[in-house]
Amino acid sequence: MAENNSMESVRKWVVEHKLRTVGCLWLSGIAGSIAYNWSQPHMKTSVKIIHARLHAQALTLAALAGAAVVEYYDHSSGAKAERVAKFLQPQAHSHKE
Repeated sequence: MAENNSMESVRKWVVEHKLRTVGCLWLSGIAGSIAYNWSQPHMKTSVKIIHARLHAQALTLAALAGAAVVEYYDHSSGAKAERVAKFLQPQAHSHKE
């Protein structure tokens, strides 16, 4: 039960911070790819950097596709409409005149 609650909280965070999630995936992808490529002694440094960029770019495209799927799911389930409606509800403010 705790795992389900944890997954739901992670999903909510990802929904609210899609671009931050994609950026973190890109950064971790390029760091991991550079670490892996540096262990390959037969490649030149420029080739290692190019491979790292290509791997990170592929991971970023996959993350963007995942964000699009999440956005589509939220749109089709009505969850996004509920969040927007809650955000746009008029709130009682005390205005001093």
